[in-house]
Amino acid sequence: MGLFDKLRGEFIDIIEWLDDSNDTMVYRFERYQNEIKNGAKLTVREGQIAVFINEGQIADVFQPGMYTLNTQNLPILSTLQGWKHGFNSPFKAEVYFVSTRSLTAQKWGTKNPITLSDQRFGMLEIRAFGTYVIKVSNAPLFIKEIVGTDGHFTTDEIADQLKSMIVTRFTDAAGEAGFPIEAFAGNINELSDYVLTIIAPEFAQYGLELPKFLVENVSMPEEIKKEIFELSRLNAIDLNKLAQMKAAKAMEAAASNPSGTAGAGMGMGMGFAMANQMGQTFASDQQQPQQSAPSTPPPVPPALTFFVVVNGQQAGPYDMAALKQMAMQNQLSRESLVWRDGMANWAAAGEQAELKSLFGSVPPPIPGQ
Repeated sequence: MGLFDKLRGEFIDIIEWLDDSNDTMVYRFERYQNEIKNGAKLTVREGQIAVFINEGQIADVFQPGMYTLNTQNLPILSTLQGWKHGFNSPFKAEVYFVSTRSLTAQKWGTKNPITLSDQRFGMLEIRAFGTYVIKVSNAPLFIKEIVGTDGHFTTDEIADQLKSMIVTRFTDAAGEAGFPIEAFAGNINELSDYVLTIIAPEFAQYGLELPKFLVENVSMPEEIKKEIFELSRLNAIDLNKLAQMKAAKAMEAAASNPSGTAGAGMGMGMGFAMANQMGQTFASDQQQPQQSAPSTPPPVPPALTFFVVVNGQQAGPYDMAALKQMAMQNQLSRESLVWRDGMANWAAAGEQAELKSLFGSVPPPIPGQ
C-alpha cells in the first residue's frame, strides 16, 4: 500500500455495508490498520447489525440507524481503550456487519436411510428431505461461536454443519415421537412442527433463529407404502360389501372364460345350481295345495354387529364378516375394545363369546407379561 492509500485510510469517516448478495451473513469492514476517525459516521441499514470488536473482544453493538461515533455511543470500547476524558484522534477497532435478514430455501436431506421401529410393520427404513429458513438473532453470539475472524462469512460455510445437525435431530425426533409410519406420509405439517420444536433450541445456542422448518417428503419402501394404502381403504369402506363385490366379479370372470377349465366348470356349476334351485321351487309348488296361500316366513333376525376402538377412536359398526377380515389384517386383537347393543361398557374382544372364533387357536397373552 502506497503513502497516498495510507493517508486516505487514516481519514476514513464513513462506515457502511451495501450488501448485494443473497448469501452473505457477516462482512468485515476493511480499512487501513483498522483505524476509525473520531466523529466518523456509521450507517446500519435495516436487516443489519454492526458489531465493534477490540483486540478480539466484542465491544459495542449498533442496531439499524445512523450514528456519529464518540464516547457516548461507544461506552464499552471507551472503557476497553481507557478513554476517560474523551478522545480526538483516530482509534482502532474491527467492525463486523451481520445480516439479520431471513435466509430462505436452505435445503436439508438424509444422506442415508433412517431406521425406525413401527408397532405393525416392525423395523423399516425411511428417507426425508425439505427446506428451512434461518436468520441471525444474536449477532455477538453468532460471531463468537461460528464466524470467528472470517471477514466474509456466507451460508455455504455453515450449510454442511446445519444439515448434519438437522438430520441428527430429525432422526432422534422421529424415533422419540412414536408416530405410526403412515403419519410420516400423511401428516407432514404436524411432523414439521414437532421437529421444529426439537431443533430450534439448538440453533439458538449459536445465535441463530429457525423461523420455519419444513419436511417436504418422506419416502419409504414400496411394499410398506402399498400396504398402508390398502389398510386406509379398508378402514374407509364396508368390508362385507367389498368381499361380496369381489366374489361376484370373480364368478363373473370365471364364467365368461369358456376356454378355461375352471371357467367352464364355474359356468356349469352356476347353471346346475340355478337349475336345481328352479326344480326345487317347482316341486314344492306342485306339492302344496292350490287353495292354500303361501306361508309368510318370520322376520330375519338383525345381524350381530360390534363397534371397535381403532387408533383411539370409535369405528363401525362392523358385522362378523368385516370383523373377521379386520382380525386377519391385525386391526382387531383379543385386547381390542368392542361394544354392541346390550353391553353396559366397552370390553375386550377376546372376552366376547361371539368373537372368540375370530382369533383361531392363537393363545391369549401370558399373565404378568
